[in-house]
Amino acid sequence: MSENVAIGIDLGGTNLRVGVVSEAGQVMRRIKTPSSENILERILDTVSDLFTKKAAGIGIGVAGLIDRINGKVLISPNLHVVEEIHLVEVLKEKFKVPVFIENDANAAAIGEMWTGAGRTYEHFVLFTLGTGIGGGVIHNRRLLDVSAEIGHMSINADGEKCHCGNNGCLESYASARAILSSAVAILETKRESLLGDFCGGNIYKITPEDIYKAALEGDVLSRELLKNAGRYLGVGIANMINMMSPDAIILAGGLIGAWEIYVQEAIREASKRAFKELFGRVDILPAELADNAGLIGSAWLVFNRQAHA
Repeated sequence: MSENVAIGIDLGGTNLRVGVVSEAGQVMRRIKTPSSENILERILDTVSDLFTKKAAGIGIGVAGLIDRINGKVLISPNLHVVEEIHLVEVLKEKFKVPVFIENDANAAAIGEMWTGAGRTYEHFVLFTLGTGIGGGVIHNRRLLDVSAEIGHMSINADGEKCHCGNNGCLESYASARAILSSAVAILETKRESLLGDFCGGNIYKITPEDIYKAALEGDVLSRELLKNAGRYLGVGIANMINMMSPDAIILAGGLIGAWEIYVQEAIREASKRAFKELFGRVDILPAELADNAGLIGSAWLVFNRQAHA
């Protein structure tokens, strides 16, 4: 490695991804490991395995509200354990390099802007569609300095209680967690479905992939679940189109694997709800960097924010 590199960290509720990223945004080495209760030790061990003297710094993306100035996670509804950990301080002390922290979806948006699906757009909104729903907003090729908690916009004022404390959040209706919760609740009523065949008869082990596979096999329940979630996602997309008038909506995360049912339903719903003049000039497309987007965006922080370290 002849050039400077950065260590990019993407810390999610399920997995920890750490990579060595070049100044051109290429992932040179990467480790993916499950997140755990002892997350700080896992982060330190994984970074140590990849750290090199050519590392100009460390960037970390974490789900939740971030205090960038003080390097803290204020609240992380899906990963409460990090709220009590001073990640920036600990990483600086151990590795003696600048450390930057950002919301994970913001980091993913930066990654897609840098080397992914957003590289040709001036203005776009990224939705991360996984266990929860996150977002990042790029305006004039810069990250908009807002919380962008898209998953916690209310789309049903009297709706379900969200784990964030609000009611009727988009995440409570359109995320993988929401789809799985609905699937289990319905299957507990003994409704007929092919899903039992895909999870070995244990409905509590169903995955989003099982639901999509069953939907492709024609399972009525699975198609209903994905279309219903997609309709709510379309409400959220339309809201962002009407509010931000972006050039593109970029969709990332595991749920885009169900593009033909879940996402297509969302696009149909958004087309009904957004201003036609705005919807007609927005591209809705999948992210390109898969699960590398967050760690690439986190590495970008090192190369572009060092002056503020």
